[in-house]
Amino acid sequence: MSADAAPGRLEAVRALLTTWSIPNDTRHPADALDALAADPDAWERALPGVPVPAPGEVDELRALREDLRAALGDPRPVALAGWLERHRLAPRLQADGDAPVRLVPQHPGAAAELLARVVDAVADGTWYRLRACPDCAHAFYDTSRNASRTWCRMVRGDASGRSCGSIAKARAKRARDRGAREAAG
Repeated sequence: MSADAAPGRLEAVRALLTTWSIPNDTRHPADALDALAADPDAWERALPGVPVPAPGEVDELRALREDLRAALGDPRPVALAGWLERHRLAPRLQADGDAPVRLVPQHPGAAAELLARVVDAVADGTWYRLRACPDCAHAFYDTSRNASRTWCRMVRGDASGRSCGSIAKARAKRARDRGAREAAG
């Protein structure tokens, strides 16, 4: 499991969010949703338990991903209410698992299943810790004690080479130094 992984069923939502990012090597936005949706095995590995989207559902998932990204960090993402109108959810009592009650889609589909997971995460208080790096847009789950993590990474620690926090701090220091030199000179 990755250090950025979200707990339980919320990890599939994070996986959807990571299908769009700004790779450090190219610095151009990359969208992997079409390729992931076209490969059922890869989809099941990345988003276990979420139905593989039908061909016409990929554009809807892209729009959902954008709205979910806009709602990241918001403990009460009321902006998603329109999605809940289109994809009705119903409570279901669970005999096992991590929650006694889980929301399930009234009509199956990838978007509806992901929305159910988001609403469950809002209810259990884990949604607001799902964040996106302001530099590379990588989605991560904030496990910091005070829930204040901003960057994907502070130092290079994985194969992706992400270290947006240290890069931002270096930029800020250079700007301060430049300002101090200009003020002195």
